[in-house]
Amino acid sequence: MNNGITTGILKELGLHGMADEFDRIIMLPIQRRPSLDAAVAKMAEAEQLHRKNAKAEKLLKAARLRMKAYIEDVECSTARNLTEAELTELADCGFISRGEFLAIIGKTGCGKSYLANAIARQSCLNGLRTIYLNMNSFVDEIAQARLDGTYQKLIAKLNRNDLIVLDDFGLQPMNQDTRLALFQLLEERYGEKSVIIASQLPLDKWYSYLADSTTADAIMDRIVNNSTIINLLGDSMRGRKKRG
Repeated sequence: MNNGITTGILKELGLHGMADEFDRIIMLPIQRRPSLDAAVAKMAEAEQLHRKNAKAEKLLKAARLRMKAYIEDVECSTARNLTEAELTELADCGFISRGEFLAIIGKTGCGKSYLANAIARQSCLNGLRTIYLNMNSFVDEIAQARLDGTYQKLIAKLNRNDLIVLDDFGLQPMNQDTRLALFQLLEERYGEKSVIIASQLPLDKWYSYLADSTTADAIMDRIVNNSTIINLLGDSMRGRKKRG
């Protein structure tokens, strides 16, 4: 069997990473080719990496992230009230596996959404199902689901994600249906799965934003008792060049 046929069979079997590594190996001079066991190991590792990357790309597409944001590009400083150690801890996504919530708070343009999207990207790269929603789309989806009778299906679909990002919290007026949906999500995910909420409203303003005292009590109880709070400081980051 010639090498081209072998590559074809590997690809037909869906082993594209292995096929590419096989082609790379056979292109090497004979004296530089690895031993049989080393070659098989390299091909297996290449296939594993290929599948991991393919899964990450699929998760990134499904996440519908607002922007291309990278942990490496997040600026850490005392002035921003964000340390390298804190960012590293967020980047490893341990808080997601522990089912913890994260609140990112700061003024307009300080990088809240960028940080939330960068963490969401890390979540996808770690093989975790993630969805990004700003509050406008969240309110619209809840309203539409109520109208067409698919509300519980929508909540179940959202809850299948390991991480939900709710951005621009506090900008969109919140009606009772949205408040109840938010409470249901937080209640069902409490201690099990994660939510990131990014807001320009200081935490002490959230209660009045939620308006309804009964629902606000329930929502704030779940947030305060299960969240890491990141208060970003500093001037606007808008217009600063990021990677494409």
